[in-house]
Amino acid sequence: MTNPIMVAIDTADRDGALALAGAVADSVGAFKVGLGLLHGPGPGLIGDLVALGRPVFVDAKLHDIPSQVERAARALGRAGARWLTAHIAGGSAMLAAAVTGLSEGSGGTGGLLGVSVLTSLDAAALAEVGIFESPEELVAQMARVAETSGAEGVVCSPREISIVKAAAPRVAVVTPGIRPAGAAVGDQRRTATPQDALAAGADWLVIGRPITAAGDPAAAAAEIAAQINA
Repeated sequence: MTNPIMVAIDTADRDGALALAGAVADSVGAFKVGLGLLHGPGPGLIGDLVALGRPVFVDAKLHDIPSQVERAARALGRAGARWLTAHIAGGSAMLAAAVTGLSEGSGGTGGLLGVSVLTSLDAAALAEVGIFESPEELVAQMARVAETSGAEGVVCSPREISIVKAAAPRVAVVTPGIRPAGAAVGDQRRTATPQDALAAGADWLVIGRPITAAGDPAAAAAEIAAQINA
């Protein structure tokens, strides 16, 4: 891997997504398709993005009974997903089913990423739904489950990168909530700069609004890539 940036393509329509992806392709390592695009233009967009020369991370956040997740993962693998997310909270059997489905659908090239604790949540938000472990404790346990279930990586906030590396050393770490110094954090609760996240051990950085909401997304992506390389 030479470029750790996964740019979150969060436009509302296919043409806008392809235009944005094409504009930033030279400065990023992968494209991320979120729920808005996946349930808008649909899975067919994945292949269109792959054709632009970058692998595609499909952030579907699957969470259902194992048989349903396996079918969905297989279909998204066939559509061209290089990475696919599923919530670790769904349990080891569900994660293993996702790994199987994705591998079969992608011809063995796809890897599952387990979603731990969303970066929009903090300890108070977890307690509100009856989870009284700290985000750090919960992420460590989830990382172990993801690793033993065959996931390629774990998605966690920048604050838990070192925790995942210690708990599950064989998995890659994908980190959303990345904000260059001085950028607005928006609805993210646990954030870090690209440089700090990489220094902590992140393998991939999911960056959305600092690039996609910029007046010139191509220039913003190039600037962040240059900062990382420096």
